[in-house]
Amino acid sequence: MAERRRRVIPIPFRQRSRPAAPNDLLTAEQPPAAPTRRTIVDAAIYADGSRVSSPTSLAETYRALHETPGGVAWIGLYRPSESELHSLAREFNLHELAVEDAISAHQRPKLERYDDVLFVVLRAANYLDVPEEVSFGEVHVFVGHNFVITVRHSESPDLSQVRHRMEHDRELLALGTQSILYAIIDAIVDGYAPVVAGLANDIDEIETQVFGGDANVSRRIYELSTEVIDFQRATHPLTEVVESLELGSEKYGVTQELQRNLRDVADHLTQVNERVDDFRRMLRDILTVNATLVSERQNARMTDLSENANRQGEEVKKISSWAAILFGPTLIAGIYGMNFKFMPELHWAFGYPMAVGLMALTSVVLYVIFKRRGWL
Repeated sequence: MAERRRRVIPIPFRQRSRPAAPNDLLTAEQPPAAPTRRTIVDAAIYADGSRVSSPTSLAETYRALHETPGGVAWIGLYRPSESELHSLAREFNLHELAVEDAISAHQRPKLERYDDVLFVVLRAANYLDVPEEVSFGEVHVFVGHNFVITVRHSESPDLSQVRHRMEHDRELLALGTQSILYAIIDAIVDGYAPVVAGLANDIDEIETQVFGGDANVSRRIYELSTEVIDFQRATHPLTEVVESLELGSEKYGVTQELQRNLRDVADHLTQVNERVDDFRRMLRDILTVNATLVSERQNARMTDLSENANRQGEEVKKISSWAAILFGPTLIAGIYGMNFKFMPELHWAFGYPMAVGLMALTSVVLYVIFKRRGWL
């Protein structure tokens, strides 16, 4: 195979313009084939609660399922191609609308029934400690009477743990495909608990920042509110999914034990939804309190600025008053100090006392006026 891949290929040079000559040959090396991305995370055939086959391709899975009487196929896929999904659709008679949703992803949690096949969309959540934020994943589940197909478009949820749990609980796995769907939903709902704890801790930190006067807390409140809303969009519709499964349990022959398990999942999900609703109310209240505190701090700063301006105004009044008081005598002294030859009262005996008295009188009158107005 390696020699065939690296063989020399003769290529005519400018074949359209002139005939190729014996020396007009180029050697080209065929590029190595790109590695095939593995989309089948795990595939198994189960019978009576035990794994009886582990095929490595879809074709092997189809063949093994046909060869196993009463067998159940569980196929786990990660970002499969359209051709693979269409192959599954032909083999298991999947509805084209459900396949289209599985290809496009970005769906809200929902449950749809197409004849005997259930199509379930679930959204997992994972709290990241270092960035203190919530990441979301999406998984699509096709459930038939003898098969379960899981299609993931993100790293989470990790369904290998669910498979490991089911393979160690043969009685639960022997209940059929509905038990696998229950286990997947139960794992996703259990994964919500760390998210709730992380969000609660973030809200406590935000409360400390709000009353500590952190200027950047408004941005964090907004970002956390967005995460809580996204989390709510993942959890609230899932309640309807679980309720629909409970209502259809008797119709599709689900055991009472599995029905009790579904009710337990519904109880846990109700608690999560209540906490999420509380988070939204708390963040809304925190945002209101933060706005009030910011407004109070701004009012306090404005009051300080106003008081400083008033104090500066009082000082300006005093300075202006004294400047006006001194301006009158200075004006009179300046006029009589010009020493013109022909000035009134220049040679009068009482001219000097009169000028001094006029300056004193002007100063006293201005002082009284400013004093009455409160400028001094």
